Parts: sequence; structure tokens; C-alpha cells
Amino acid sequence: MKNTAKQNLFGILRIFIGWIFFWSFIDKVWGLGFETAADKAWIVGASPTFGFLKFATKGPFAGIFQAMAGSAFVDWLFMIGLLSIGLALIFGIGIRIAAYSGSIMLILMWLAALPPEHNPIIDEHIIYILVLFILSSVDAGQYLGLGRWWGERLAVKKNKWLK
Repeated sequence: MKNTAKQNLFGILRIFIGWIFFWSFIDKVWGLGFETAADKAWIVGASPTFGFLKFATKGPFAGIFQAMAGSAFVDWLFMIGLLSIGLALIFGIGIRIAAYSGSIMLILMWLAALPPEHNPIIDEHIIYILVLFILSSVDAGQYLGLGRWWGERLAVKKNKWLK
């Protein structure tokens, strides 16, 4: 079945937002110098969450987030989240769980830096959350991805939340 232009746009948007998550993972693992310097790479033993949680948090929840800075559990949870959300979105599988878990990650990042720097309420984290929910609601994994194949798996048919 041929996709419409709108469906292809949803597929492209899904891949692009997936790339944002996946690229963050890659840069934090190897310290490619975009957001993460080489000496701050996870692969050389640095914490991928320490700098943000310790120095970039502000607002009413700053103390909570600063207390988590450098925690190996938080580092692993964050990195596994970036990788799995990114790959799920890029490949178009598990879009619902990727959208919900990505939204949780983004809302936590938004809460860590209240109020947002350029707008008192809305920033890119909120926009990305909205995009994730839109992609989930239109089954965007089916367009330019493996969503149709994924949806035919018996486990997915029995557990719609895996879709």
C-alpha cells in the first residue's frame, strides 16, 4: 500500500525526532564535541548526566535533580532511555511506549530547568512531547518504518501497549 504525502511526513517527523534522541546517546557515549566534550564522554568514565544535573538545574526542583548528579543508576537509565527511544522511533517499532517514556524523560528535563530560558512555560521539551503524542496517535511507525511488520507480531497483537 502506498503512503500519502501526509503519512510520509509523519514518518519523516518520527525518524527525525528519533534521531534527536539517538544522536544525544551517540554524542554522550563518545564525546563527539557537539554537546559533550571528548573528556566528558561516557566511554572514558564520565557521567553523562552529571554536568546537567549539577550545574544546569534551577527552580523549585533543582535540589532533587542535583542530588541525582553522578549516580550510576541515573546515568544508565538515562542512556538506555536515549538509545531505546531513539531506535524505536527511527525504526517505527514500539511507538507508543517510546512516546510515553520519551515524554516522561522530557518532562523531567523540563522540570529540572524551570522556568524555561526563553519562554515562561513552553520550550522545546513541551513541543517534543506534543510531537511524540501526535506520532503515537497516528501510528506513525507504519509510515517509512517497520510498524506494520511490528504490529503483526503475536506479542504485539496480544499487548497493544507494545505497538
